[in-house]
Amino acid sequence: MIDLPDTFLKGSVPPVVTPFKGGAVDYDQYANLVEFQVANGSHGVLVNGTTAEPSTLTVEERNRLVEVAVQVVRGRVPVVAATGSQSHAETVALTEHATRAGVDALLVVTPYYIRPSQRGLVAYYEDIAQRTDKPLLIYHIPGRAAVNVELSTLEAICERVPRLVGIKHAVNDLGYVTHAIAVLGPQFRVFVGLEEFSFPMMAVGACGLMNAVANIAPRKVAELAERTSAGDMARARELHYELFDLNNAVFYDTNPVPMKYMMKRLGLLKTNEHRLPLLPATPELQQRLDGVLARAGLL
Repeated sequence: MIDLPDTFLKGSVPPVVTPFKGGAVDYDQYANLVEFQVANGSHGVLVNGTTAEPSTLTVEERNRLVEVAVQVVRGRVPVVAATGSQSHAETVALTEHATRAGVDALLVVTPYYIRPSQRGLVAYYEDIAQRTDKPLLIYHIPGRAAVNVELSTLEAICERVPRLVGIKHAVNDLGYVTHAIAVLGPQFRVFVGLEEFSFPMMAVGACGLMNAVANIAPRKVAELAERTSAGDMARARELHYELFDLNNAVFYDTNPVPMKYMMKRLGLLKTNEHRLPLLPATPELQQRLDGVLARAGLL
């Protein structure tokens, strides 16, 4: 595993949503959202994560979002680009473009729908890593991708891919995290990918959060990451419960449907527009989310 600076790729790295206007990506609004994250204490930004609806975007749109993020951030925090796709060719194109654009690290989801073998996953990540000089993380989200990276496979990829430095783990499995860190070492970056497990997963050694709720509460999510890393478990536990309602709300509908409605309600988005097959929040969901925002003191 390549050496990384101790503070690099740690803390809160929110997956920024993709704003739409009349069916097109609103790049100006996206730039504002990225700046909002930097200004409010996030430790990095994730471009084209699940919350950004990447499977509804073209390769050109995803590439442009990466360019905008790099231009806005100007080196103040790391920019992580999610460059994975179900298609190896698309993943290569996205990865090579993000590398040229100057991102700081790459997050590559397991190739979904295909349901590859474990040996196929090893070969896949070995191939992608040869096409970039950036640190690489695996995005492990079997609930969406229908692909599970077994622990032995993760170890095999690490052995063959020195550039692999971590994983975004969106699974209810603390044992997996403990085993990965015990075997691969504390320098192996594990980012929490399920909001409700932000505190418990960091408590056992995860290095940070890629939390959709940071789109509306960046300072509080960043503080949770900071307090847990510093060992201030009393305050971290308080933050865990303060964020509990918001974290649950992410899954009241398919992410980012609830998130975009709440962002519009708070004035962070002009519209809560989606691309099919996603649809905006129903009136019933809007009312439920208004209650969440009110209880969180955000309205």
